[in-house]
Amino acid sequence: MARSDWHRPIVEGPEEGKRRIKLVISYDGRPYHGWQIQPGLDTVQGRIEDSLFSVLKEKVFLQCSGRTDSGVHALGQAAHFDTLSSIPADRFSPILNRLLPPSIRIMSSSEPEGIFHARYSTYAREYCYLIKRISDFTSFDSGRYLPVKRWPDIERLNSYARLIKGTHDFTSFASASDPSESKMRDIYESEWVVVSDSYGYDVLCYRVVGNAFLYHQVRSMVGVMLTMEKEEKDSKEFRRVMELRNRSFSPFTALSDGLYLKRISYDEREYLWFEEDEEDE
Repeated sequence: MARSDWHRPIVEGPEEGKRRIKLVISYDGRPYHGWQIQPGLDTVQGRIEDSLFSVLKEKVFLQCSGRTDSGVHALGQAAHFDTLSSIPADRFSPILNRLLPPSIRIMSSSEPEGIFHARYSTYAREYCYLIKRISDFTSFDSGRYLPVKRWPDIERLNSYARLIKGTHDFTSFASASDPSESKMRDIYESEWVVVSDSYGYDVLCYRVVGNAFLYHQVRSMVGVMLTMEKEEKDSKEFRRVMELRNRSFSPFTALSDGLYLKRISYDEREYLWFEEDEEDE
């Protein structure tokens, strides 16, 4: 799909006299009710905005690259806020980390060049979903991996994952509450690999990169792939579910435990090859 078809709003800079600060954020999603502020609930956005208010003495809105659900983790969430403050951009990271709980870390803070928007300047989002044998779980792993008793067949899983790459209508993997008018998305990378955790135990990782994702799309794709692998379905059956564009044929959504927002790319060149390949077809 051509980037001109993404139909994103025109990105505007901060108001006159204000600066735009970009944050890269890591958080453990277990203690929070997702990213977005909700009345009476503890959220990542709420925690950071409260900390910013205590520093700036001004109310700011923290715009993220994409909201995460309750229990979903982030290694490289990106967000921005506009401020009148003259505090050097790189000082926000250590200042906020002194105020925030250990479950939320500001990995970096900067003042982007040109016009930048954490959501609408994004060119790619990368997620990973982590699975581990329950027999290998350590005392640190609950809520951070999806536990499985049986190790899945990675070759069969990859036969499904390869079909996800490309431009497709992902209605079959979207939550019924997803508000998107179009369910078309570009998926640049989709693969299952085996990696090791810090203690040497095997971890099965599903890595997927796309221009954007529908609500619950990644968890739904993982749930359907794991279910079909267990039932020894071939890739033709997975393709059929995709092409039906009907959520009722793929009702399996994996738990939030193993899902991580790994990285946000603002590099317009990184996946430019994808658009060029689409134009050549």
